[in-house]
Amino acid sequence: MAETAPLAEGRSPALFPIVGVGASAGGLEAFTQLLRALPADTGMAFVVIQHLDPQHESFLAPTLARVTAMAVTQAAHGERVEPNHVYAIPPGADLSIAQGVLTLSPRSPASPQPHLPIDFFFASLAEERRRRAIGVVLSGNASDGTEGLHAIKNQAGITFAQDPSTAKFPDMPRNAIAAGVVDHVLPVAGVADELVRLSRHPHLTQPAPACSPSGDPLADGVPDRAARGGIMGVLRSSVAVDFREYKAPSFDRRLSRRMALRHVEGHEQYLDLLRRDPDEVRALAEDALIHVSSFFRDPTAFETIKTGIFPEILRHKADEAPIRIWVAGCAAGEEVYSLAICLLEFLRDSPREHPIQIFGSDVSELSIGKARAGRYADGAMRGVSDERRRRFFTKTDAGYRINKNVRDLCVFVRHDLGWDPPFSRLDLVSCRNVLIYFEAALQKRVLQTFSLQPDPARLPDAGTHRERVRLQ
Repeated sequence: MAETAPLAEGRSPALFPIVGVGASAGGLEAFTQLLRALPADTGMAFVVIQHLDPQHESFLAPTLARVTAMAVTQAAHGERVEPNHVYAIPPGADLSIAQGVLTLSPRSPASPQPHLPIDFFFASLAEERRRRAIGVVLSGNASDGTEGLHAIKNQAGITFAQDPSTAKFPDMPRNAIAAGVVDHVLPVAGVADELVRLSRHPHLTQPAPACSPSGDPLADGVPDRAARGGIMGVLRSSVAVDFREYKAPSFDRRLSRRMALRHVEGHEQYLDLLRRDPDEVRALAEDALIHVSSFFRDPTAFETIKTGIFPEILRHKADEAPIRIWVAGCAAGEEVYSLAICLLEFLRDSPREHPIQIFGSDVSELSIGKARAGRYADGAMRGVSDERRRRFFTKTDAGYRINKNVRDLCVFVRHDLGWDPPFSRLDLVSCRNVLIYFEAALQKRVLQTFSLQPDPARLPDAGTHRERVRLQ
């Protein structure tokens, strides 16, 4: 086994990045190309996830050990991850990481749903290493890895997909690219080159920045007041989003990520880039908006709405009056469709019919477009039961699509919670994805817009109790 090279000078062992590399069919060839092109001293650790037959011994680790000077082992339960090492998933197990330690869990028994070991590991890697998490999707069929890359990107990590034209089986990288969760699309040798460059960038090497009580930076890696003001001014004038009342640490992480992707280290240099490149302005804005959502997140909350809130809403509802719901900060629409499904299930037992109007709003045009399309990778369906999949979704080559009868109940619009007027005459408001990213003043202003009064014309008696619900 090759001797481990030392960490790059100045690199703290606690700060080293971890690269998750996923593939299925054609993966061995892609893994070998990648490791052969990497030096032994990047200061990164590599965890290789492949779809393996659970009933057969794997020769993945010894095969990869022949093409790299890094130490290569089959991952063991409880093993602490070290830089300049490669860890290969064993057969018959799912692999995750927490506090720098690998955990092996028995692969779930036979299920009608796809086995998604890449998504599983990438999701844990995103939580474990955050901005120092890197995800790479190589050759393979179907869409495993897409949701995992989404999780990594949401934590300010960096994502790659093999150029599908160079992949033996292009579906996995192609589906990840189509989902908009990939930062770099490169042939395998290009992925290796970019990983080496990133290993030296401040986004991955510097400690998380600290700030004084006034908000001024106390460490390298965050913009000074003038640079921050200039960057936010460009965003405000170009994409009509004002980030001044968003929490600075979250914004700075996304800013640092974009600088790493564009090979820029100085904030003034990046501000010059923004002034020249409208595409980069849009990319920074999308990154800073952080699109987090999932189907039926916190199932107990949805069950409470279905069994406790919807009956109360209907009790005060005039015959044939519409049920109106607003999901603020809807991201890619999962929560909107989750509420629509719960309402359809509830109304199946109701003797009356009511028009349903569910509004999903987000300041991101990209998210609104995804929500309207209603297409989701296999990994996004973890919270959806088999019965709901059969009843409300259609299987596609890349995952699932929400059925038209559900999509037709939902209207998605671009809307800025901080400045645009709210929707009115609502029975339920859900805001679960955005308030944590706002400063206190903006939080208060947004919450005040949710304090909507019922429309007296829709009630038999204007003084009658009307249930108002805000879900956070």
